Amino acid sequence: MSSPTPEEREGLRFSPWNFLLLLPFFMLVTPWFNMIEPRLFGMPYFYWVQFVWVVVGVVSVGIVYVKTRDEVNPQAPGEDLDVDELDEGTRR
Repeated sequence: MSSPTPEEREGLRFSPWNFLLLLPFFMLVTPWFNMIEPRLFGMPYFYWVQFVWVVVGVVSVGIVYVKTRDEVNPQAPGEDLDVDELDEGTRR
């Protein structure tokens, strides 16, 4: 058996785009934004910046998904087989 090519491997794969997933973890460093001012629509800074981080997290996950997803290749490489050839078993 030959070893699988990178396209055939399953499981975890490395991509530089995955580093973008670390960005939402900056939300966990609360001393950076633990303050009341500036207020936005009456909400203290601490609360509305958490909403901003939710948007940042969703956007970063979306970007990583789009950049790292596999391309769909529904047709196997090689010759196109006719339905009759497949049904009759004439192709070996």
